[in-house]
Amino acid sequence: MDVLHRAHGYLLTHARLLDRLRFEALFAGGPRDRVLDTLRCYQNPDGGFGHALEPDLRGAASQPEPVEIAFWILDELDAFADPMVRSACDYLVSVTTPDGGVPFCLPTVREAPRAPWWETPDDPPGNLIPTASIAGLLHKHGIDHPWRGPATDFCWRSISAVDKTTPYEARAIVTFLDLVDDEERARSEFQRLKDAILATVTFDPEASGDAHFPLDFAPGPLRFPLFTEDVLARHLDALLAAQSEEGGWNGNWPMWTPVVEHEWGGYLTMGRLRTLQAYGRLPT
Repeated sequence: MDVLHRAHGYLLTHARLLDRLRFEALFAGGPRDRVLDTLRCYQNPDGGFGHALEPDLRGAASQPEPVEIAFWILDELDAFADPMVRSACDYLVSVTTPDGGVPFCLPTVREAPRAPWWETPDDPPGNLIPTASIAGLLHKHGIDHPWRGPATDFCWRSISAVDKTTPYEARAIVTFLDLVDDEERARSEFQRLKDAILATVTFDPEASGDAHFPLDFAPGPLRFPLFTEDVLARHLDALLAAQSEEGGWNGNWPMWTPVVEHEWGGYLTMGRLRTLQAYGRLPT
C-alpha cells in the first residue's frame, strides 16, 4: 500500500475536515474552493484566525500564530488573492507593537484552554515568531499591504541582532531569508547565521523529545541550501519510515488533551506529504 493511500486512510479516521479537504485538493483532484470555504470558518470578524486552527490554542479569539498557519494553507493552494489575506493583514496591523512586529501571543490567550507553553506578559513585545514567516509569505506572493513594510523592517533589525538562537526562532529566520525580496541582503544574513542555525538542528533522525530535524527547517528546497544532499536524503528516508501503521505522522511534543493529537496528526500528516512531494519522494 503506497504512502498516499495509507495517509488518506489515516486522515479519514483521524483528521479534521480542513485537512481532509486539503488532501483531496492537493492529491486527489478535489476542489480547492472547499478548502478555502472551510478555512474561512476559522477567521474572525476582526480578520484574525482562532477557533483552534492552531490546535494548542483552543479559544475563539484571534492570535498571530494562527494567521501563519492560515497563510501556509493559502500558500499551498496558491490562493493569496483570496480576501482572507488582506483581512488578516488588517488584523495584524491592529496587534502590531510600535517596533513593527507582532507578539508571539496576546493576553487573550488566557481566556480559553491552551497548551501550558502558551504564556505571555500583559504587554508582549514583537517577536520573529510568527512575524518573520508571515512577512516572508507576503513577499513570496507579492502582497504589498501596509503591514508588510514595518514588519519587514522589524525582521531585518531583529535578525541582525541575533547571535545565538533557538530552534523555533531559527526556523522563522530561515523562512524569512528564503522568501524575502532582498536576496542579496538575505544571503549575507544567512551566511552570517548559518552556523548558529545549524547548532539548533537535531541531525540524528532517531532522536526523541524536543528535537528539530533538518526537514523542519527545510520542508522544501531552500533558496540558500542549509543541508547537504546526503543529510536530506537520510532524513527523507527516515520520514518515510516514520509513517505509522495507521498511515499518519504526529508531533514529538506533549499532546496535552486527546483532541489535539488528532488535530495535529492531520495537520502534520499533510505537512509531511507536502515535504515528500517537494523532494520528489511521492509517486506521481
